[in-house]
Amino acid sequence: MLTRSLLLLMAVATGLTVGGNYVNQPLLDTIAADLGVRQGSAATLVTTAQVSYGLGLLLVVPLGDLLERRRLLTALALLAAAGHAVCAVATSFPVLLVGTAVAGLFSVAAQVLVPFAAELAEPGRAGRAVGTVMSGLLVGALLARSASGALADVAGWHAPYAVVAAGLVLLALVLRRRLPVSVPRRVGGYRATLASTAALVRAEPRLRTRALLGAAGFAGVSVLFSTMTFLLAGERFGLSDGAIGLIALVGAGAALAASLAGRMADAGRTQLATGAGALLLVASWAALGLSASDALTSLVLFVAGFAVADLGLQMVHVSNQNVIYPLRPDARARLNSAYMTTYFAGGALGSAAGSAAWIAGGWGAVTAVGAAFALLTTALWLVDVRAERRVRPPAGELSPAGAGAPR
Repeated sequence: MLTRSLLLLMAVATGLTVGGNYVNQPLLDTIAADLGVRQGSAATLVTTAQVSYGLGLLLVVPLGDLLERRRLLTALALLAAAGHAVCAVATSFPVLLVGTAVAGLFSVAAQVLVPFAAELAEPGRAGRAVGTVMSGLLVGALLARSASGALADVAGWHAPYAVVAAGLVLLALVLRRRLPVSVPRRVGGYRATLASTAALVRAEPRLRTRALLGAAGFAGVSVLFSTMTFLLAGERFGLSDGAIGLIALVGAGAALAASLAGRMADAGRTQLATGAGALLLVASWAALGLSASDALTSLVLFVAGFAVADLGLQMVHVSNQNVIYPLRPDARARLNSAYMTTYFAGGALGSAAGSAAWIAGGWGAVTAVGAAFALLTTALWLVDVRAERRVRPPAGELSPAGAGAPR
């Protein structure tokens, strides 16, 4: 049974495990200067974290249907802590890249926790459970950026990594003590589990459309994440690491969006939540594009655009998860693996595209690329609307998930 205290623990755990991947974002300019690498090279830390996270989603998350989850989650938290510990002592860029890759690979514990929460929730409340846990993930990412910048101003850029490593060790102990023992949902070996994940992608058209929709949305926001530090630390704004990290706090409202999207899913308004999120992503790039103008309100426009981008992405992402989990309730970890692998592949593509755009044409080119991904997200939402109509069950017939399934 999913009690309030257990749900809160799962939300905190999700926030800490994923949040560690975001500590580098306000530090990129400082890392580049300290380790003697170009800004574009420093930005590859964001891409590396996303690529390794994507590999973890593909190769590790399906184990959530194969292994006992409490033991799996404890091990993943400890391995992610080891990666951050490497970053904390890194004195060269290659070592920092290795630590980032290890931490990203095993921080996918968060994506074992999300479907676990949906499974433990009472009937008709899975959307709320997913929304709450995803709110924890978002708050963790926001606090990681903000606290990382502030801590780096005081103790140097290595310090945030050390704090995250220690926090993950403590988290592993708490998860071992508090999580319920689970019964594996799949019988068979690891290779068979991976093969069945690919089979789910082939068999479920809405898994495909929602995965591509999420990938496009995250790609656009990753364009912003991978370049914003260079804009804000540059000549126009001249902000410190701490000030850049504090800007992330304006995205706190997106945590409420995650909860709202979950409630809308329980009420059968998933498509409305997705469409609203896609349109917010488009609107965010309008504000972000204007932020590099000579207007006195340019920083205000940037902050507003950043907040709206976070808000829109969470509306899209949480509604996506509430569509895919009911497709095959006995395969939630594998569904989540397929979806999140595609999602983070989009994020890695966006980070790489953002870095290339910054080098090629500065903020104007970044804005054009980000806006293109936002428009693609909207187009894919319309494709999913059509896909839903083709697979919608006849009137009066319940979907496989029963009450509370997306409509």
